[in-house]
Amino acid sequence: MNARTDTAVLQSTQNAAEHHLSNAHLDALEEETIFILREVAAAFERPALLFSGGKDSLVMLKCAEKAFGVGRIPYPLLMIDTGHNFPEVTEFRDRRAKELQAELIVRSVEDSMKRGTVRLAHPGESRNAHQSVTLLEAIEEFRFDALIGGARRDEEKARAKERIFSHRDSFGQWQPKAQRPELWTLFNTRLQPGEHFRVFPISNWTELDVWQYIARENIALPSIYYTHRREVVERRGLLVPVTDLTPPREGEQVVIRDVRFRTVGDITCTCPVASDAATPEDIVIETLKADLSERGATRMDDKTSEASMEKRKKDGYF
Repeated sequence: MNARTDTAVLQSTQNAAEHHLSNAHLDALEEETIFILREVAAAFERPALLFSGGKDSLVMLKCAEKAFGVGRIPYPLLMIDTGHNFPEVTEFRDRRAKELQAELIVRSVEDSMKRGTVRLAHPGESRNAHQSVTLLEAIEEFRFDALIGGARRDEEKARAKERIFSHRDSFGQWQPKAQRPELWTLFNTRLQPGEHFRVFPISNWTELDVWQYIARENIALPSIYYTHRREVVERRGLLVPVTDLTPPREGEQVVIRDVRFRTVGDITCTCPVASDAATPEDIVIETLKADLSERGATRMDDKTSEASMEKRKKDGYF
């Protein structure tokens, strides 16, 4: 069998697998997420749901809709805004919160900078890591005792270490070696004054699960999740979007590529991937073939060291 025949056989096998891909397991994942969202409402006095307008938080919102009903989500949505977010995402965030009749609280890193609690090393420094300070200030302001986040264990090594109900001490810090096992869905909800929990209802989902669920439930997303033409430069193995915040460096060639974003965040550290996927079904097929997690393939801030995320999480990051 020659190389061309081998390739044709492999493609035929992939097409067959994609055609018969089951999403029956999504019912169990959805049921677990709904259970956790209800558990948070029952166990805590002042919870909030972290809402960026990204795909994972939109999946959680869909599950919250099913858990409580439109207009009845029992906790506010909280967004920590760096001031450097993609406008397509923030516009979608505001519109979706209004549709759900949910309370949306936005707190800005820029306000922390004005207070002097955040100081940048230089004007061009990414504000992404500094969100931890603004988040901890919001927790103190509103006395939140639980924050629901959309992190998943398949995204990054540090996130794979974390429990679904993840304890934070009175300084907002995470101690990965001081976590109680979660057996038989028995979650630790005990708090001392000043402490809080981070809760991750979609911990057991994968990127593929998320996209299958988006396709099944017909969940609307910001447009940048789908293919579009954008100016980019190649840098350190990533496609960096050309913006006022991320201009090309000397010697870099600006090209226009068909791209989409696998994850959305601060413009200064979030990169797209080459893609012509225009629907959730197209993205499911692309995800089946991906050999890097979405953060590994698109986040500049996770390229600094193997322990980048764990250090930020210990300091209070999402």
